[in-house]
This record gives sequence, C-alpha cells and structure tokens, in this order.
Amino acid sequence: MSRKGIDTTFVHYGIRKEDMQIIENLCVEHGLEPEWLKEEILRKFHENKINENDLSEKNVKKIIERAIQK
Repeated sequence: MSRKGIDTTFVHYGIRKEDMQIIENLCVEHGLEPEWLKEEILRKFHENKINENDLSEKNVKKIIERAIQK
C-alpha cells in the first residue's frame, strides 16, 4: 500500500524522497557529506528557485561557491 501525503523532502529540497536517496548514495560513494550537499546546495537552490522563479547560471554558481567556502 502506498502512503499518500506531503513528501517533506520535496517540500524542503524540490526533490522526491526516492531521488534524494539516490543523491545521498552517490555522495557517500564519492566521499561527500550528504547533509552538507542537502543543506548548503540543494536547499538553497530550491529556496532561490521558489523566490526568483528562475535561476541564472551566475546565481547557481554563487550558491555552490558559498557552500564550498563553508
């Protein structure tokens, strides 16, 4: 039986829970911290996309550069 309701992963990151699991597995496989990627890149990207409705390459680059600096 499938569960109905709000996918909180999608709400926070704009990515379905099943897809987030794939991303987390790839992070571990490549030596990246999944929580860092989720909070510093995916969440910020999703928030900007919601607020600006379109992200330029420049804005995406800023999100990634800020995450790397932390």
